[in-house]
Amino acid sequence: MDIFRTLIGPDEGADAAQLCVRAVLLFAFGILCVRIAGRRTFAHYSPLDIVVALIVGSNISRVMLGKAAFWPGLAATLTLVVLHRIIASLTLHWGPLSWLTKARPIEIIRDGVLDEHRMRRAGLSRGDLDEALRLEQVEKVEDAALATLEAGGKVSVVRRKRED
Repeated sequence: MDIFRTLIGPDEGADAAQLCVRAVLLFAFGILCVRIAGRRTFAHYSPLDIVVALIVGSNISRVMLGKAAFWPGLAATLTLVVLHRIIASLTLHWGPLSWLTKARPIEIIRDGVLDEHRMRRAGLSRGDLDEALRLEQVEKVEDAALATLEAGGKVSVVRRKRED
């Protein structure tokens, strides 16, 4: 525990390097929290983007209000933004990192057949699914060729072609 305290510094008076270590740890913790909360909590944004926006806003606020030292606070914030940029670039080339930081679409309906297990796992209620179907003028599950809970939290629906 002493090593950890040395790395992150005291609760008040941490230096710039310690605040940068805190930024990295909070970044990882934030990604974990957003993943646990689920994609619909922060629809339209990736966990990576949400965490960066929250922490950067918080850091700037603390510096502005004098709750954190100016230069160390800016250093920690800049560390976080650079880390975001690096991770975003790495996700283009390394699949496992992309899987960790970005949500994946979940197929809910395929060829008119509802996968209730996937729907529950995604935290999607039947009412939410019915609403998504209605918004696409699809009356019944059987009329959908495909319905997918997209990474941004929206349900996209493809209507089955009618056989006349």
